[in-house]
Formats: sequence, C-alpha cells, structure tokens
Amino acid sequence: MGNLLRIGAMRETPLTQAIEASLARIAAEPSGPARLEAQLRQLAKWRSVVLVNTLAARQGDAIAHGPFAGMAYPVAASEGGRAPRLMGTYEASLHPVLEMVIARAYPQVLDIGCAEGYYAVGLARRMPDSLIHARDSDARARALCAALAKANGVTDRLRIGPEVAQADLALCARARTFVLCDIEGAEETLLDPARAPALTEADLLVETHSPAALDRLAARFGASPRITRIDRALRPDLLPNWDDTLSDLDRLLLLWEWRARPTPWLWMERT
Repeated sequence: MGNLLRIGAMRETPLTQAIEASLARIAAEPSGPARLEAQLRQLAKWRSVVLVNTLAARQGDAIAHGPFAGMAYPVAASEGGRAPRLMGTYEASLHPVLEMVIARAYPQVLDIGCAEGYYAVGLARRMPDSLIHARDSDARARALCAALAKANGVTDRLRIGPEVAQADLALCARARTFVLCDIEGAEETLLDPARAPALTEADLLVETHSPAALDRLAARFGASPRITRIDRALRPDLLPNWDDTLSDLDRLLLLWEWRARPTPWLWMERT
C-alpha cells in the first residue's frame, strides 16, 4: 500500500498541476505563519486526494459505515473531503440524530445547501416514504446531486432546486418536516421564524459558522424547541482495515473533512 500511494503521488495529473500552481502563488506572498499555513493546507488537500483515490480503488464507491452504509457514492464531493464520506465517518457526531430522523420517517425533508447530495440521497434511501427537497445555489452541486440520486435509484423522490428563499420555507407547514441546513454562514439570515413562521412547525439541524450566529439562532428558536448543541467528533475506529499500512498523518488526513475551524450544529426539535 505504501508503494501504491507513493506511485500515485508521483504522477503528473491536473490535480498536481493545480496544487503546484497554487503553491507558487502562495510562495509569492509575504513570508510568515499565514503563508506556511496556506501552503500546508494545499499540500494536505493534495495528499487527501491521493488517499481517497487509493481508498476508492480498495473498497469501490460504496459507503462503508454509518447511517448511509451501502449507498453508492461515485461522484466527487462538491466541497470538502470525499474520503470521510466514502468511509462513513463524515460528520460522525450527527449519526445519532440522523438515525432518529430516519426512525421518525418525516413525510418531507428539506436539505438546504445539499451540495452533491450526500444527505439528501442518503436519507431518500433510508426513508422510502419521504419526499426529499434538495436545494443548492450552485449548479454544479445540483448536477452532482442528480447524478448521485440516479446512481441510487431515488430520483423520483428528490426535488432538486436552486437557492432557498424565506418564502420557500412555507412548505414546512404542509407536513411534518425535517430541515437540514448547511449554507456556509447564511443560516442566520435565512432561518428567522419571525419572517418564515412555518419554521416553527419543523425540526431543524443547522450547522453554524460563528459563535455569534450559534447564540443568536439558539435565542431566536429558544421559546419552543428543545435545543442541543453538537460538536465535531472523529471516528478513527471506522478507518479501513488496512490503515496500519499508513502513517499517522495519512490516517488523520483520511478523517479530515477539509474544515478550517469548528462549525458546531444546533439540533432544534419542536416540543
């Protein structure tokens, strides 16, 4: 395995060319810790792609563990690392909530910021009687989501669409709804029950991107839901069974989701 990784790392590919170009641009910036950190992040991304290519070659494109185990995942991640998704370690701290959601069999799910459809398609597979609304502002992400839905045979139960506006949240009043929201900092603007009162009828799982946003959202919804903060957790026990052939750094990079800072979640349930 070590030889395979080294060979993969030595090949000249569009990825290596892109990373080298990025490193060259960063090298032109003023020296110091910020430049070194930026270079380290680019090199870590490059190595994580080498690792995920090896992972996919070893296990195929089926997710190995977690609530979506067995799901075909032949697409690229529209953002973040692909390896944690393939292993089933992605956002592992959310797994208990996702199993709860699946057991509750909400008639509809609204996935805001669906990216390539990891959650939308995964929930569609596990919730065969539910309608899944998968929304994203990025056209490439929507195309990947459609491809992932097709690969898993759930196209008929996904409604893929563009960015969600507050008026769209009225659908939460039609039936009991689970809302999953990950929109890179715009959650505080969108999720306002004063402007979208149907949100009070839903259960929401929201990724927050600043301590201030977390506090304000918790206060905004605090009158009615039960609110639980969920922080990041890693699952090294779910690394592949050949991980002992890897360095400690490579094991960490397989688990890395390409995040730069903590992004705690709020799980807000109706009372």
